[in-house]
Amino acid sequence: MVSLESFLINYGYVAILAGSMVEGETVLILGTILSMSGYLELHWVVAMACAGTFCGDQFFFMLGRLFGERMLSRRPYWAAKAARAQGMLYRIHTPLIILFRFFYGLRSIIPFTLGMTRVSTVKFVLLDGVGTLLWASVVASAGYLFGNAMQALLGDIKLYEKYALLAVAGIGVLVWLCYFFRRSILSRRLRSDAAQKAGTDDSGPQA
Repeated sequence: MVSLESFLINYGYVAILAGSMVEGETVLILGTILSMSGYLELHWVVAMACAGTFCGDQFFFMLGRLFGERMLSRRPYWAAKAARAQGMLYRIHTPLIILFRFFYGLRSIIPFTLGMTRVSTVKFVLLDGVGTLLWASVVASAGYLFGNAMQALLGDIKLYEKYALLAVAGIGVLVWLCYFFRRSILSRRLRSDAAQKAGTDDSGPQA
């Protein structure tokens, strides 16, 4: 049976790279805690998290640039969030490109929406690079402080590493589930409203 230590040594950085495309904060905090236990190197953890989240941002940006209008017409939930993101873009343009990763629930739709605007690819790449480094620094610092707090309370963190990892991962899963169910409920509501509106239009007065 593969031990936790050997798994992390062999696949830890790859897991951080892939996981940060989906749930960046949880993965980066886990990686930071593991670096404090000696399994991983902190600078590589941060580098892999930056690379993963940066690639994810570019994917959604190009998705919006190439297929934006077509995808929004089929996804009312995305359309509602895109409208909210567009409102933010009009008010704060450049700062939003740097800071959008801190807007939980809008982190995929904002680069998607930016891809549908006149923002150049070069500008987005450069500003997103700055934002990714800022995000990684803040989250890694939070993970380091969390790990230090655990060491102060429990002593040797390696004695409790499995529980610590499970706790952080569990929090990440709970946050993702709450977001998923909220999105599903809102999506059903939007489809229901659209269907009712269509029914009202069809039953209107005929000439």
